[in-house]
Order: sequence, then structure tokens, then C-alpha cells
Amino acid sequence: MKKILTCLLAFLGLTTACSQENFETDVFTTKSGKTIKIHALMHASVRLEYDGKEIQIDPVSKLRDRMVDYTVMPKADYIFVTHEHGDHYDANALILLMADKTQLIMNKRCADMFGAGEVMVNGDNKQIANDFKVEAVPAYNTSPDKLTKHPQGRDNGYILTIDGFRIYFAGDTEDIPEMDKIKDIDAAFFPCNNPTMSAEQFVRAAKLIKPKVLFPYHYTPADITTIPSQLEGTGIDIRIRNFD
Repeated sequence: MKKILTCLLAFLGLTTACSQENFETDVFTTKSGKTIKIHALMHASVRLEYDGKEIQIDPVSKLRDRMVDYTVMPKADYIFVTHEHGDHYDANALILLMADKTQLIMNKRCADMFGAGEVMVNGDNKQIANDFKVEAVPAYNTSPDKLTKHPQGRDNGYILTIDGFRIYFAGDTEDIPEMDKIKDIDAAFFPCNNPTMSAEQFVRAAKLIKPKVLFPYHYTPADITTIPSQLEGTGIDIRIRNFD
């Protein structure tokens, strides 16, 4: 009955959609008291809201049996794409989210494929607003059997510093040596499946970086249920959301 009523209201123009999920949301406060809302969309797709701005990370419309309807979301002010694999790069989703105001930041392979976008490479820093800075950091495989999946130097992870609040989106990576330089992270998103980090690598990276809050994402079909117990006593707040 509730679903039927919701769809009826949507038909009458009183809601945005009857099929859209109620995505899990975490709310954080920045140094000046503003809020950042982080919505867990699916897999590696994340939506952020901050001070009237819309930020999308690796927006993808469909993956296996899950869908995200970007037509019911506001146009993005900023979009960040880590690399060209289909669970991170979706040209149709980008088109749905883009407007004249949108700033699209990608690695070179994605910009070449899409025919637009500003390229950032590992080590680049960009001040994109007075209170918003982005750093492109390495994301790659180190295991001999995975080297061709995410070769060193091709893909990006991103650290967003929004009004002093630092969020690290690791992208597709293993626990690489460059993580030793990543500090003062308020919220982090780490992958945990093949061909990214194993659970052991995930825990090792978490203990190295020590984010205040840690979200496993990009984890299907890995079992992440043991990760919280492996990080007990570290002071890291592990939050498992539906990033299936």
C-alpha cells in the first residue's frame, strides 16, 4: 500500500520518483559548522551535498541488478571520475548530471573517452572553490596477477578537502606505499574485493592512514563482516553501508 501511494504521489507530481531508493546518508559537520551529507548510492558511486553544492563521485546508473536514477537528482556542480572501468565510468550518467556549471574532473583515459573533462594526474592539486580543494592521488595494483587491471600512474584516487573536512576516495587500489603520506583524513572510502584490496590489505591500509570514519565500498562479492572486529581498538569508526 505504501509503495502504491508513493507511486501515485509521483504521478501527481508530488514526489520525485516511485522507484528511487532511500539511500543511506551520513551527516558530518565542517570546521565552520556547515554540513556535508554523504549518500551511499551503490558500489563506488557516492553523492555529497555541501552548502547548496552537489558533488558526485564515479556516478554509474546500473550495475548488476541495482540502478541509480540520476534523473531525479539535482545537476552536479562537481563530478569526479577515478578511471574508465564500467563500474566507475558511465558516460550516460555523466550526461544526465551535467549542466553548464558542472566541473568534471577525470583521469586522462576517461577524458579522452568522454571527449570532455579536466584532467588531473597523480600528484595534482586544485583549488576549485574558496573552501574546496581536491588532490589526485595514486590508485593502482601491486599484486603480480593484477598489474594489468589498474596499472600504476593511470588511475586516480581523490582527497576532497571541504571547509577543512578531508574525505579520501581511494578508487580501485591495493594498499600502496603512497598511502603512508595520506594523513588527517576525516572520512575514507576503501575498496575491498578482487582486483582491489583484500580484507588483510584493507585492514593494513586503515591502520596506516587512521581515518576517523571508514566506509568499505566497492566490496561485492567480498565478505567484509570481519573487518570491524579486526579494527577494534584502533579508534576508527567503521560504517558499513549498502555499497553492494
